This record gives sequence, structure tokens and C-alpha cells, in this order.
Amino acid sequence: MAKTKSFSCSACGAAHARWTGRCDGCGAWNTIVQEAPLSAGPASKSLGTRRGQAIALSDLATEEAPPPRTLCGVAELDRVLGGGLVPASAILVGGDPGIGKSTLLLQAAARFARTGLKTIYVSGEEASAQVRMRARRLGLADAPVQLAAETNLRDILTTLEAEKPGLAIIDSIQTMWADNVDSAPGSVSQVRAAAHELTSFAKRHGISIIMVGHVTKDGQIAGPRVVEHMVDTVLYFEGERGHQFRILRAVKNRFGPADEIGVFEMTGAGLAEVTNPSALFLSERGTPSPGSAVFAGIEGTRPVLVELQALVASSPHSQPRRTVVGWDGGRLAMILAVLEARCGIPFAGLDVYLNVAGGLKISEPAADLAVAAALLSAREDAALPADCVVFGEISLSGALRPASQTENRLKEAQKLGFTAAIAPAGGKTGTVAGLTLTRPGDLTGFVGETFGAG
Repeated sequence: MAKTKSFSCSACGAAHARWTGRCDGCGAWNTIVQEAPLSAGPASKSLGTRRGQAIALSDLATEEAPPPRTLCGVAELDRVLGGGLVPASAILVGGDPGIGKSTLLLQAAARFARTGLKTIYVSGEEASAQVRMRARRLGLADAPVQLAAETNLRDILTTLEAEKPGLAIIDSIQTMWADNVDSAPGSVSQVRAAAHELTSFAKRHGISIIMVGHVTKDGQIAGPRVVEHMVDTVLYFEGERGHQFRILRAVKNRFGPADEIGVFEMTGAGLAEVTNPSALFLSERGTPSPGSAVFAGIEGTRPVLVELQALVASSPHSQPRRTVVGWDGGRLAMILAVLEARCGIPFAGLDVYLNVAGGLKISEPAADLAVAAALLSAREDAALPADCVVFGEISLSGALRPASQTENRLKEAQKLGFTAAIAPAGGKTGTVAGLTLTRPGDLTGFVGETFGAG
């Protein structure tokens, strides 16, 4: 079967079924040319010869107004979203079961609804009566939130199209099922299809959609990773179920900074925002004890002070244990190797335990020096000063590298009553009144100045 040929006018773009000398659209002569197909192969397997419409292009200098945002009134949530909720955005919120995702989103839905934003809460895991019970317990029964319990994606999209809300919350994406996909709800195909339909629906109709996602044992959102690429923002709700602190972290945000965090405290009346997380993380810190060091870190755009706890004990086993909570275990092994190779301080035959107090997870390399200080303090049974903060990156050569935003870290420490800081040489420190700054040149110098050896 012969392939269908297509012709168009090079002057006006009008399509023609065959070649002619004159264009019927603009009247130009000798402008009809044969078009090459968009792709080779049969039309059922490729784009074929049928052409689409030309899209409008703009240059990099084109200025556009920033998208409007809606504030819910919860400063911690607005901060993580990048300054408020953006219309037609798709947001994915993940977290362990029972961590408080539904509680947080129900409180957020009530806040948005009270600001005048029409909000619909669709629950696929709980009945409407259960959601109403939670709302009464949280004191949100009078909030103008519309509620539904449904898992059929077609019915949900039809309802959203008819109601035209400003915000729709889907709890959760793993319970949604599309009738055009032959697989069970929660499967990879169903999760991918449901996320794609909800995201494209949000873009077409200008509705903000927040989807709840379960996580696997590794802490990743269950289902295909392509779901995280589809949405605009990915938030993780972290924390220990037995601990009152909860941390909402943005790992992806097209409308704001990534790695921003919001800190909440779980109370009997729901989640309460914590405006000063540094004071909360250090509130349970008692008298100085060996193995404790205060790290001045940066989470997103805010400085956060947190306590690092270390324990070093003789190991009864042939293979000493290395246990880490809240930090990278591979980086702990690197710090131990550098201490032994560059400073001559061995940890062979010793069990090493490291914990980040408060349930916070630290990923920045500036915590290296604070970890080393906690380890040496535990090993030598010598407590660090209670009013001292430590931060800095350790290289494999034993050199100390300055951390970013040094001045902001020092100002946060001074605001909380700390009077001394240990940081690497280099970096912009500014002038922080009432704060004594010690700047060792390398790890050996730090060990000698702090613990009297080296």
C-alpha cells in the first residue's frame, strides 16, 4: 500500500492533498512543497505523516508575572510550599502509615476553606463518618470543607469538573482505580494512570490537587518513580510515631526552594506548628554529658540547631557495630577512617552509635565536624561546653572546609544563647556580638584544641 503524500504552502502553511502551481490559501505561485513525515513506520506504531499545529515560542527574556498564591495561615506549611498554594499545581505528600498525613491535610483543608478557597476532600481509605469524627476531635467540624468517600477515578473527575473547586485532596493515590486499566488498585499501572489523570486534570481546569502517597520500607513513595516526576511538588512527612515532632520536607518544588522543612508538634488537638524548631529540638537537652554536640545546620532557607548524640563502647563481638539514626551510615564510616588515618585515633574493637535527637534527618556534609566532636567526646569521656555549637565539612585529607551560610548559622546560635562556636577557617562570618569563634585549620588542630591531644 502506497504511503500517503502531503503537501503544504511554504508561505502560509496551508495543507494541500496534491501538488499545484498556486496556493489556494494565499495565492502565491510555486510555494507548494512536499512534506516529510514526522516519523517513519506505520501510523499505528508511530506518529506517521499527519502533522500537528505549530506551537507559540518565546525567548528567554520574556517576563511573566509570578503565579498567584493562596496562604492557608499555617506558616510552616506555607513555607514548605514556597510561599503558599499555587493554582493548577499537583502536590504529592508521602509518609509512613499513622505519621499524621491525613490529620495535616484535614487541618490544611479547613484553613484553606476558611480563607474562601472552595475545598473538596476525597477519602479513599476511610468512610465519611471517620473523617467527620477526626474533624470534630480537631475542632474543625464548622469548616466549609466538602467531603466524599470514593475510589472510582472517573466519578471523582466528573464531580470535580462539575463542582469546580480551588483545591482537591485525594487520600490516597494508592486506593484510586481507573476502569480503563486492567489491574488491581495500588498496582504500578493503576497508580501511574491515576496520577497522570489527576495531574493533567489539574493543569486543564486550574484546580490544585494534593495527593497522599504511602511509602515503602525504604522510605520511598510506593509505586513508580515516574509519579514524582509528573507532579510539581513532592513533600515527605517524617518523624517517629512515638515522638511528638513531625517534619514536613520538600524534596521537589517547581514553585519554591527544595529541601525546605516545616516543623510540627503532634498534640491532642492535632498538629501544632513550631515557629522556632531549634529551641524545640534543644528543649530536652539537659546538663552537658560526654558524646553530645550541638550542630548548627541549614534546612532549606532556615538555620536549625540540633543535638547529635554519640556512644562509644567496647564491643564483645569480633565485628564492631556501627548504628546510625538520622544520618548517613557511609559518611560515619568515612569520619571514623579519617580520625584513625589522619589523627591516629582508632575505633577498632569499639561499638559506635550515633543519633540525631528529635527525629530530624540530616544530609548536609557540614555535620561532619559535629559528628567527629561527638565521637571524640564519647570516646574520651569528656563533655563539650554546653554553650558551644560545631559545624564544618571534613575532607579525606583531614582538612576542614567551610560550610555555606556560616553567618546565618552563627546568628541562630547567638539568638538561642550560645556563646561559642567551632567552625573551619574561611567562609563569611560577619559580626555576631557575644559569640567567641574558634577556627581550626584542620582536623588534627581541632582535636588538639578541643581535647588537648593531636
